[in-house]
Amino acid sequence: MRLFNSLASLLAGALLAQATLQIIPGATWTATNTGRHIQAHGAGVIKVGSTYYLIGEDKTEGSAFQNVNCYASTNLVEWSYVGALLSQTSGAGDLGPNRVVERPKVIYNSNTRKYVMYMHIDSSNYGEAKVGVATSDTVCGKYTYLGSWRPLGFESRDIGLFQDDDGTAYLLTEDVYSYATSLSGPWSAWNTFAPVGSKTFTSQTTYILPLGDTAIYMGDRWVSTNLMRSTYVWLPLAISGTTITLSDRVNWVPNVSAGTWAVAPTETSYEGEAAALSGGAKVISCTGCSGTMAAGYIGGSAGGKVQFSGVSAQASGRTTVRVKHLNGDTSQRWGTVTCNGVSQTIGFLPTADGNTPGSSSVFCNLNAGSGNTVSFASADSSWVADIDRIFVPVN
Repeated sequence: MRLFNSLASLLAGALLAQATLQIIPGATWTATNTGRHIQAHGAGVIKVGSTYYLIGEDKTEGSAFQNVNCYASTNLVEWSYVGALLSQTSGAGDLGPNRVVERPKVIYNSNTRKYVMYMHIDSSNYGEAKVGVATSDTVCGKYTYLGSWRPLGFESRDIGLFQDDDGTAYLLTEDVYSYATSLSGPWSAWNTFAPVGSKTFTSQTTYILPLGDTAIYMGDRWVSTNLMRSTYVWLPLAISGTTITLSDRVNWVPNVSAGTWAVAPTETSYEGEAAALSGGAKVISCTGCSGTMAAGYIGGSAGGKVQFSGVSAQASGRTTVRVKHLNGDTSQRWGTVTCNGVSQTIGFLPTADGNTPGSSSVFCNLNAGSGNTVSFASADSSWVADIDRIFVPVN
């Protein structure tokens, strides 16, 4: 019995550690090995073994094609950059300068033993409207581009891709849903799944990812004036019979091993202006911040730093700390975030202005009790984002 209780405690601890890693829709989402916001817009996801691969557009330098990037994760929250699968070429052609390559989706062809990428191919004025195809021997290896065409002679732009259990693949479009008991129909009338007028919570559908008996809506929240700062709106779909609904959430918790999801845990907030400020960091005014103040001047030549002490958690484990930050620049800022002595580089996307906080996420290992510390500083003399407050799960 004692052994059983010990094993049960270990399992509960492992589940807790996984179950508090949250997805924060619309937030800066930093790759674990780059310290930069994930660049995989218009993405699709393919699962190989126990690993998910996120494959999407690199918008670091704007709208023209740069790269199709690949990231890997085993929990759908912590993503590491693997590499560029396709990159811009110097000559003329579909992958040349000033071309459009969007919404890449990858499936596996068991007959050819190749991974096959489908994508939207276009000219800069969107006049060509074609589908391109590339193949690779590995899911996140270099792909060989084969060419493009118009499916059945029709224009094709914002594509989706579905692969059935028998391996057959279907090219899809639209942002509504229909249902049937067979792919051959009959199909129901079209239905909306998000509240009318919400514009799917200001996002464009890019993919629907199965998760157990439910699914995840994956969308892009585009910032047309600065595509690099576009974010990801991932939300769980509620499926009841033939009805599908989508609700907006500040944060939520996927559980890959169980094929389920849960609402986010209770959080405690800690104000930036109440934290310990040193090295030139100081309290600044912020009309849109909690308490109309924030911690500013973090980094710089004086080495400004803000440290939150006495951060409390009810159990030890890995969790997501939600950060409300300000970055009035047009480019991404970076900072060294240290949780209980373990440091990592975190990106902070530009916010709407210097008085409207945005969100970013930090993955931290916390200890049970109130002895945790979380600090923000710069690894060089650059400026870190201003910090309004942080939210830490307590249970």
